[in-house]
Amino acid sequence: QASLLAMQRAIAALPVIPDYVLVDGNRLPALPCPAQAVIKGDSISMSIAAASIVAKVHRDAMMQVLHPQYPYYGWDRNAGYPTAGHLAGLIQHGVSSAHRRSFAPVHAILNKARAA
Repeated sequence: QASLLAMQRAIAALPVIPDYVLVDGNRLPALPCPAQAVIKGDSISMSIAAASIVAKVHRDAMMQVLHPQYPYYGWDRNAGYPTAGHLAGLIQHGVSSAHRRSFAPVHAILNKARAA
């Protein structure tokens, strides 16, 4: 859901509505223009592959910026992926304000806290 919402917001923020949008995946967000979902799009479409690289580089840079504020999760090394060190940081230090609530380990920790 977060990805679909992010896509909607990204398109809405553009100064011009695109003629057509390619989406990597099997679901489309509600968009104000024609769109096509492309399963394994990054291996089929050069445009999707390029956008994927740009997104990953941006995410990695964001993780580097967040790391000094939240050093327990190893974001300088794992870029937010659920490595053993990241999961250990979650268990030992809890959930930060930067964590996605829909990320399964975060969701489980929050549900456990609510049940207690």
